[in-house]
Amino acid sequence: MSGEYSMIKAAAANGWIDHDAVAIEQLTAVKRAGADIILTYFARWFAELTRG
Repeated sequence: MSGEYSMIKAAAANGWIDHDAVAIEQLTAVKRAGADIILTYFARWFAELTRG
């Protein structure tokens, strides 16, 4: 997942993508594929986003 994280961060830094939308879609895709647990560099960001 670190490669995907790096690609999302780099593309967002260049203004090519919407960071939040792509990161959430990436996490959703992993869950949709059947993951019960997702370990990712996005964990803290996502926890803070969903906290309120």
